[in-house]
Parts: sequence; C-alpha cells; structure tokens
Amino acid sequence: MILIVGGAGYIGAHVNKLLNESGYETVILDNLSHGHKEAVQWGTLCQCDIKDIDSIEKIFEEYDITAVMHFSSFIEVGESVQNPQKYYQNNVVNTLNLLNTMIKYDVKKFIFSSTCATYGVPQKIPLTEDHPQNPINPYGWTKLMVERILKDYDTAYGLKSIILRYFNASGADESGLIGEDHSPESHLIPLILDAAIAKREDIKIYGTDYDTPDGTCIRDYIHVNDLADAHIKALEYLEKNNTSNEFNLGNGKGFSVREVIDSVKKVTGKDFKVTETPRREGDPAVLIGSAQKAHELLGWTPIYDDIDDIVKTAWNWHKKLNKVNDDE
Repeated sequence: MILIVGGAGYIGAHVNKLLNESGYETVILDNLSHGHKEAVQWGTLCQCDIKDIDSIEKIFEEYDITAVMHFSSFIEVGESVQNPQKYYQNNVVNTLNLLNTMIKYDVKKFIFSSTCATYGVPQKIPLTEDHPQNPINPYGWTKLMVERILKDYDTAYGLKSIILRYFNASGADESGLIGEDHSPESHLIPLILDAAIAKREDIKIYGTDYDTPDGTCIRDYIHVNDLADAHIKALEYLEKNNTSNEFNLGNGKGFSVREVIDSVKKVTGKDFKVTETPRREGDPAVLIGSAQKAHELLGWTPIYDDIDDIVKTAWNWHKKLNKVNDDE
C-alpha cells in the first residue's frame, strides 16, 4: 500500500492514477486546501492534515503502508517571500511530522517531490544533480532543508529516500479525467490558456531583453504524466536497491515564453493580447535540466518532448475545466 500525501493535487493525482494502473494500492492523505476531491478517482481518500500527528498515525495503524510519496507542499515563490512562516511550517515542520511517523511505524521508503529551485541561479546549463544548491527564495530553502533532513534520517534511522527535482510540470492526462487546477493559478501554460479563452485580458511577458534567441526566458517543461512515470520508476528503484538517491526530472531542452505563447495560439487557433513588461527580480534567463542520471539509473525517458503535444493535453483539460466548446 502506497501512501500519497497531497494526492488530490495536480501532480499527486496523476501519480495516483498511474500507480493504480500499474497494480499498486494507494491511500491518499490530503486536507483538500489546494487539492480537489474529484481528482481522487483511485485509491482511498483520507481527508486530514499532516500537521495533525494523531490523524497520520491512524492511517499508518489502519493501512499496511510500505512506502510514502510526498507532494503536500506550498509552491508559490512570491508568497514564500511574503509569508515565509507559512512555508517553513508546512513544507518543513509538517514534513517532519510525516517522517517521524514513518520511523515510528517502521516505514523506510520515501519519495520526495523537490524542485530545481534548490539550485538557485544556474552556474552552468544544463543543470546536473551535482550543481551547487543555493536557493534564492524561502520556497527553495524549504525543499533543500527537507533534502538535508532526508540525508540525516538515512544515516540515523535507515530511512531510504528518492529526491526528485522537478522542472516545469505541465500538461494534463490525455483521458481528460484530471488536470491542472490551481487557485490562484501561477503556471505559464494555464495562464496563457486563460488568455486564449478570454478569462484574463492578456498574458504578460516579464522581460524581453534576456540573452536568449528571442529575448524571453527559457524553461524546461516536463509533462505531468512523464513525472508520474518517473515516480513509479523511482519506487521500483527503491524497492530493488534500498538505497537513497536524487534525480532531476526535465526534458533536457527548453522553450522560451514566446515559443509557448505561439504554441498556445497554434493549438487553440485563438489570438489574444500579449503585454511586454519589465523583468521580474530573480528570474534566470535559462533553466534547463539534465535528466541523464534518471535515464541511466531509472530507465526513464520523457515521452512528451514537443511543446505542442504538451499544450494540446493542457488545452483539452482546460476546455473541460472551463466548460469551453470547440466552436467558441
């Protein structure tokens, strides 16, 4: 039985679906503050909060948990700067509640949803796992702190973990059953899709004078189902090798903001207003990750490596979510 913490959220729901399709049984722990009950269409939902140790312990007592996947983090960089207390409490302290409960119940396999934000400003591209980690915001620091805790818990208690550092999660399951639904939304592709359906008046480009081919930032977009597949392979690696490790999860190539906007226009067949604005502080020109280590040790290769294919899945979900007909 796999415990998915935050399994009603965007990435957690896709991982839950694939785990069940792969023959695993799952229990989903989610307080539904950001997740969606309707996204839990597989496994058993336990609505509670990881700040409540008693509730976590009841799950471990009731179910035969063999491994834990943890997605329950706050992820808004700007908010983490404005309200760091909220982020350190949830992303670090509450994660300790979970880890300590695992130790108490002798569950020693943990897969952690981390981020490329732990690297900070890139010193080299593509980013590899041995790149120095120096976050530039509280969100990145909370993830790095948990990474450090996991290394210490491995040494002291034998808790084995796989750390997965995501780049830009994107797209939606092709079934149309689940997809991306944040409130407020901060990810680029759904924001552009909102502009395409006139849910927002424009899409803003923050900075057009970067040292890139078209002057806009370049990011590494990884389809959410490819992320889900990496989690299954990470679990299999952990079950087979019983050793801790960390992996980047990215496509290994990037797309600029303008390229993503053009892809949305192409896929949707809709035009919309694009507003150029000054740079945002702390936005690197290029963020691209090397997933070579994941290729070699996990046998993982992303299927969705074309931005149009990623946008198509996001668009199909976005139409359903916003009740948009194809002829509108």
